[in-house]
Amino acid sequence: MYNLTETIVAAGNAVNTVGMALLVILLLVVLVFFLLFLKFFRLWLQARLSRADVKFSELIGMWLRKVDTRTIVLSKITAVQAGLTLTTRDLESHYLAGGRVPNVVRALIAANRANIELSLQTATAIDLAGRDILEAVQTSVNPRVIDCPDPEKSRGTVDAVAQDGIQLRAKARVTVRANIERLIGGATEETIIARVGEGIVTTIGSAITYKSVLENPDDISKSVLTKGLDAGTAFEILSIDIADVDVGDNIGAQLQAKQAEADMRRAKAEAEKRRAMAVAREQEMRALVVENESKVPLAMAEAFRQGNLGIMDYYRIKNVGADTDMRQSIAKPKPKE
Repeated sequence: MYNLTETIVAAGNAVNTVGMALLVILLLVVLVFFLLFLKFFRLWLQARLSRADVKFSELIGMWLRKVDTRTIVLSKITAVQAGLTLTTRDLESHYLAGGRVPNVVRALIAANRANIELSLQTATAIDLAGRDILEAVQTSVNPRVIDCPDPEKSRGTVDAVAQDGIQLRAKARVTVRANIERLIGGATEETIIARVGEGIVTTIGSAITYKSVLENPDDISKSVLTKGLDAGTAFEILSIDIADVDVGDNIGAQLQAKQAEADMRRAKAEAEKRRAMAVAREQEMRALVVENESKVPLAMAEAFRQGNLGIMDYYRIKNVGADTDMRQSIAKPKPKE
């Protein structure tokens, strides 16, 4: 009887302990939900009043997935108020992918207002590719003007030389509009600037005289526009306007002067070469003369031995040599004092 009573008491105590534990857990759960309710109530109520259809469970799920709930809710409210149909899951997935959700929503609204066809998939793809989709939509609505060349990265003019040798320095302003379809993988505005500069150089270089370029600078614009420079880029070229054309240096005359100087140096080198060859030839002849003169005594000695030359003949030869030396000394001009 005693053991039964103890068993009943122990069971009652265990039940009380389990009940207390369950009660504590329930209170903790209620407290957590109450705190979450206080945390997200304002956002939930704001979405509810704006007919954004954001459930409280979605807010808790975003909180557990470490998503900025305020960014998602406000972006969806903005989209709904603008008449766009976007789901919370789409915005959340783009946020988790590292995209800029508010920027994408504003770009979709701007495209919708301007009657530009832009889907959420295309907008998110452009944003994840690193391009500013909002700036692209704004450029598509309001075309942008690009200076060619870029004054911050160059000396500010495109220099080219006409066929008559006169240098021209030109500045151009290119009006472009963003092409949403080619924004992914399309070349940037640096490519546009480079292509326009190349077209200006080609057009000026094909001109017979610089005067024709100064008389009709719009010919440069027409010639460059016909080349289809916006192919493969993220922009569509609307117009190319020549802002300024200045006359530079006479490159042809400078090149001719440098060519003449080079020709003169080459002629001097050739003349020096011929003079050196003449000097070498003269020295070679003198060496032959000295060699032959050295053979004269030997020949005279041989003539003496053979009896072909007598002593009086030898003296006559010496007299002739002395007479020749005297004549040469008389013929030489006297040095000035």
